[in-house]
Amino acid sequence: MSFVSSVLLGAAGALVLISLAIAYRLVRGPTMQDRVIAVNVIGSNIVVIIALVAAATGEASALDIAIVYALLNFLMSIAISKFTVERGGVL
Repeated sequence: MSFVSSVLLGAAGALVLISLAIAYRLVRGPTMQDRVIAVNVIGSNIVVIIALVAAATGEASALDIAIVYALLNFLMSIAISKFTVERGGVL
């Protein structure tokens, strides 16, 4: 394993730890907007983690998975926001 691969995997590990810290905001809230942002940040971190692991291992096909996950993350964020607005959760 080369030095670059080790650094990329280390960065992916750091992003996993950051995502776990953001999960606290997802669970605790206090508002629905905080939860929506936390889900979006965690989803974005997962996309970056997949891309870093793909670059470290040389698996180009994993980048396709990252792109699809990014699109799903965007659509989910829009759907949750629309649902929140329709239920009157936004002041």
